[in-house]
Amino acid sequence: MLDHVEPVVLSSKLEIPYNYYAGPIAERFYNEIAENRRIMGIRCPKCDRVLMPPRGTCGRCFSDLSEWVEVGPLGTLINYTIVHYREPIQPMEPPFAYGLVRLDGTKEALLHLLGGVDPSEIKLGMRVQPVFREDPVGNILDIKYFSPVSGG
Repeated sequence: MLDHVEPVVLSSKLEIPYNYYAGPIAERFYNEIAENRRIMGIRCPKCDRVLMPPRGTCGRCFSDLSEWVEVGPLGTLINYTIVHYREPIQPMEPPFAYGLVRLDGTKEALLHLLGGVDPSEIKLGMRVQPVFREDPVGNILDIKYFSPVSGG
């Protein structure tokens, strides 16, 4: 019956406001960053691994996790990529870098922004430290970025 009708395509943008409940473990993780400028992991009692970001169950042995431990704040850059293009959602103007940072006290890596350094000077293995926002909002961007450790 509608075989002869051309479809009409409308382009638009749909925004859906929502609230996300991160749960008690992520809430404590973000609160420690915002309120105490500390990065916390959680130790597995069976594997003795420190998971960071923390979670409630060990993905290796399925143990329940509850022992909070401070990690970092210093870490080692184990990989990175440099972004050269601009998108509205990006938290920085290009060029900028994202890096995998292995914080002292854990073998896990945290993907985060790198700053305070020209992207051409970033090196694998460089020691980095967090730079915290002055006005925390309660999410991972309360760590503004990781920057090279002064003198190292």
